[in-house]
Amino acid sequence: MKCAWNELMGVIPQRLREQVDRQGRETMQELRLRIGAPPKLHTAASVSQLQGAVTAQEIGFVVNMASRYSLWAAATSAKGYITARGGHRIGICGEAVFDGREMTGIRTATSLCIRVARDFPGIADKLRQLPGNLLILGPPGSGKTTLLRDLIRKHPGTAVVDERGELFPMAQNEFCFDPGADTDVLTGCPKTVGIDTVLRTMGPSWIAVDEITAESDCDALIRAGWCGVGLLATAHAAGVADLRSRPIYRKLLDSGLFQTAIVMDRSKSWRKERIC
Repeated sequence: MKCAWNELMGVIPQRLREQVDRQGRETMQELRLRIGAPPKLHTAASVSQLQGAVTAQEIGFVVNMASRYSLWAAATSAKGYITARGGHRIGICGEAVFDGREMTGIRTATSLCIRVARDFPGIADKLRQLPGNLLILGPPGSGKTTLLRDLIRKHPGTAVVDERGELFPMAQNEFCFDPGADTDVLTGCPKTVGIDTVLRTMGPSWIAVDEITAESDCDALIRAGWCGVGLLATAHAAGVADLRSRPIYRKLLDSGLFQTAIVMDRSKSWRKERIC
């Protein structure tokens, strides 16, 4: 197991660092911070309440450190999260800002969900022999990104469109997690643009993306797939039937490009489902 723990510690408020480091270095999955309430440290087996109530200043500190005071990074809060160095995702709730019908950001954050990015080389060993394109499904926190990361290393010639910098985050100009010797990573580019870009420029055997959420993502995957490129992707869903019930995914499922789905649950176990 690998984790860019020092990068995570850099965004945690100073008074909490010793507690979080002592209790969570090896096992923490999430840290919940809510103004006026004690912090809660989540592992797979338990929830621990830390000392002291969270202040607005501490929430602001985390957001500023995670975004590195960058307007570009802070702008991702329009999607409800910021990705900190090391690939750690920080979900944000608070006072939303709207431009017409679209949310453009969070003006005042009142609670945060800090999810720890960890790498487990070898967890995809039993899947490496599955033929064809693979779609990984599951709820948030079920380990889709972690499994996809290891699958990428087992598929030579993969171009990764890492829109949020969570699959292969960087710190000090080095990858925090090993991408493999034959992997190209495009970071910070929207999937719709990035898929077409790496298809044209990198000559990949495979293209990998995390969390397809829009019809435009599906259209880009279909274009790449019909050009003969293998596909690895994840999506939020309880299974194939759940995914098919959503109109934006039907074209992708009906394309015939994906034959197998790996469905995960919060216990990190998985099952195979056939995509008909």
